[in-house]
Order: sequence, then C-alpha cells, then structure tokens
Amino acid sequence: MTEHIKIEKEDGILSLTMARPDKKNALTNAMYGALADAIEAAETDTSVRVLLIRGEGDMFTAGNDVGEFAAIAAGAVQGERHVGRFLQALAKSSRPLVAAVQGRAVGIGTTMLLHCDLVVLAENALLSTPFVNLALVPEASSSLLMPLRIGYARAFEMFALGEAVDAKSAFAWGLANRVVPLDKLDAEARALASRLAKQPAGAVSTTKRLMRNPELLMAQIKAESEQFAARLQTAEAREAFTAFAERRPPDFLKLAKQPA
Repeated sequence: MTEHIKIEKEDGILSLTMARPDKKNALTNAMYGALADAIEAAETDTSVRVLLIRGEGDMFTAGNDVGEFAAIAAGAVQGERHVGRFLQALAKSSRPLVAAVQGRAVGIGTTMLLHCDLVVLAENALLSTPFVNLALVPEASSSLLMPLRIGYARAFEMFALGEAVDAKSAFAWGLANRVVPLDKLDAEARALASRLAKQPAGAVSTTKRLMRNPELLMAQIKAESEQFAARLQTAEAREAFTAFAERRPPDFLKLAKQPA
C-alpha cells in the first residue's frame, strides 16, 4: 500500500483517490499496486457496488511517473511491475467505474477513462495521450478502444501528435458523459455513483459485460504491453527521456540512421 492512494468506502461507493498532488499525481509502481489491489478486492466485496476514481489537487494525473520510465529504459528497475495488474483489473472489473477528472489527464490518465462507464469532466479538463512523444506506444487497450470511441483520424492524431483535447471537445467526441464547473465536479460524480449504487447490481454488471469483452481487451493489453516494453529499450526512448531530463526538445532525426 501507499499513502499516495486514498481509499474510502461509503454507501456502496469505493472511492480511489490519487493523492500525490505535489507531483501532479504522477503514478508510481506502488500506486499502481494499491489501485490494482483495491479494484481486485472489490470483485469479491458485496458491499462495493460502484468504484469512483478521482485525483487530488488541480490535476487528475500526469500519467506514469516519467522518472520510473527513464529508470526502466536505463535498465535500473527490477522486481514486479504493477501497472499490468492495474490495467487488467480495469478491463475485468464487473463493478461500474465512475471517473471525476479535473485539469490534465495525461497518458494512462486518459486511457483509463476508456474503461470507465461514466466520466465527468471539469470544464478545465485536458486529455492527452503523448505516448509517441516519448517514443512509446498506446496502452490499456486504447489502441483498440480509442478508434472505436472517436474514430481513427482523431485517435491517431491524439496518439501520434500528443496534443491535448479540451473538455468541450472530449464530450462532443464521446469521451465523457458530463462537463461541469470545477466546483461541481465531485458532487456530480458522486451523485452519479450514488445513482448507480442504488440500481440492481446484477443487472448493471451483466449489462456492462454484454457491452464490453474483457477477453478481447486483455488480448489487446498484452499485445500493447509487449510493444511498450520493447520500445522502452530503444534508442528513441533513451533520447526522449534524456531530453526530458535535460529540459530540451528530443532530436529523433539524429537517430534516423540507427536501429529503431
């Protein structure tokens, strides 16, 4: 467990709060582990009827901690990586997932929303998936789900160019159910979670299972994860993370004559 994930249960709602605001809620291995543990445990806890995912502070999450990415690329990280368990838990969850998103939702901060059943955005929300900017590839089955949700053209632009999508556009494209003022975000998300908690749980979970194919999602996650791990070991990734650490733009053109 980690103090950076706050877990609260009340009235059938299990709230999972990313609480590392001083680091923009960037997700560490320990945070992924705590989230995975909570989502997995909810599957056998009959008192949990809905999961609510939120971020503390002015940002939902900056995505994966880039420092950990850099360490993996440099071969300095060993031991179990929990991000895979977190992604699998999201894909297999039979409980409805509600997300409350304010400020930036970067990388996995956006792709995890594709696994949520109801998404509420604050008016200041900005969604981005800058994987290619870091010489990486999409994850969380987003290479499958994002084109299905918003179309190939928009999905490819989000992935390949990494530009942020504002709340109004995200709602229009079908990435969210509501856009509300920032000061109404938590109340609106909790109200929706409360409404879901009062619905017949069996009918809700069966409806979700009919609409989503966990086996298909898991297969895509596996394929993405293999490519993601391979890309982390490339010269492109080393250049991306070195440039990030040195606070300069990466120069991928200089690698053109080197193996990708």
